[in-house]
Amino acid sequence: MAEGRIISADSHFVEPPGMWAERVDKKFRDRAPHTERNVNGKEGEFFVCENINPTPVAGFFGAGVPNEEVAAHNRKGFESAPASVWDPAARLKDQDRDGVQAEVIYTSMGMPLYGLDDTALRTACFSAYNDWAVEYCSHNPKRLIPLGLITLEDIDAATNELVRIAKKGMKGAMIWAEPPDDRPYSHPDYDRFWAAAQDHNMPLSLHILTGRKGMGIDFFSSNILIQGSTLHHQVERSIAVFALGGVLERFPRLTIVSAENDVAWMAYFLWRMDMIHARLGGLAPTKLQLKPSDYVKRQVYTTFINEPVFINELDRWGADNIMWSSDYPHLAATFPRSQEFVEKTFSGLPAEQRRKIVHDTAARVYGITD
Repeated sequence: MAEGRIISADSHFVEPPGMWAERVDKKFRDRAPHTERNVNGKEGEFFVCENINPTPVAGFFGAGVPNEEVAAHNRKGFESAPASVWDPAARLKDQDRDGVQAEVIYTSMGMPLYGLDDTALRTACFSAYNDWAVEYCSHNPKRLIPLGLITLEDIDAATNELVRIAKKGMKGAMIWAEPPDDRPYSHPDYDRFWAAAQDHNMPLSLHILTGRKGMGIDFFSSNILIQGSTLHHQVERSIAVFALGGVLERFPRLTIVSAENDVAWMAYFLWRMDMIHARLGGLAPTKLQLKPSDYVKRQVYTTFINEPVFINELDRWGADNIMWSSDYPHLAATFPRSQEFVEKTFSGLPAEQRRKIVHDTAARVYGITD
């Protein structure tokens, strides 16, 4: 890479509110996600759909808003969003302003839709989003890298949708950060889906706020400080299942991405899995040929936004598995000072490690070329 080139491994769309009704299967159009003003006595514009909790639309484009101004900002409507959330040409200008070569782009409004109770409606919404996202990113496929949405109740349908969006040019897909208790990711029902993901080189992302149960779905309606401090536990459990449940052994080319859950906890987590496996592995129903950490280092990647803590643990969880992200245009985004953040945070690292964290690892995982 040229010096200074950086890739965001986790940025976001902010879907135009009317997109869902325009694109969803016609039988669901009167139930499609949409926005409403001043919901439940709260001022502002909210993203709503059936059983999910209303989410302030402005919270999806809060990049650069100071903490003390967030409450007032969240009362704004979609008309206040930057043009880049609906215009890919404007997106490229914002990338240039931020010094970003390319972005791997996730949904915004699709995250709370993982909490929809109606599976058929959720499936239809995800398909509509997938088509819209591909069209948006077709403006410049080298710099705009779309990730799709998949729901996993019906494995055959999920597999077919994964293959469909791979053929349309998507570079990966989101699944539940944590599945329902009665069907963990080690369940054999998922095997066809894991096989399709590895065969089509589609990394699968476990993003915050996409768990099928409890914490995450109702993020804005409960104690946001406790939620925000402990969200990564969902993904911890899922990664443990992928490794200790034998999924990564059975599907050695399957790639899993922990998105926006930060990184430093991985060093302790790997040590603990190895320690528990060494002591109690003989009692487990799944026998592994390698240490749990070996599978994770081979097949799992983690993204972060502005966390510096992991730098002291790179000997345990290294630059080959870590990908920086700007989170643009969300509240935590480093935009428009991403280059400044990278320089300040990683100036003490060897050049090779720095390049991997901010460019090379994401380029390798998603097939991004200069």
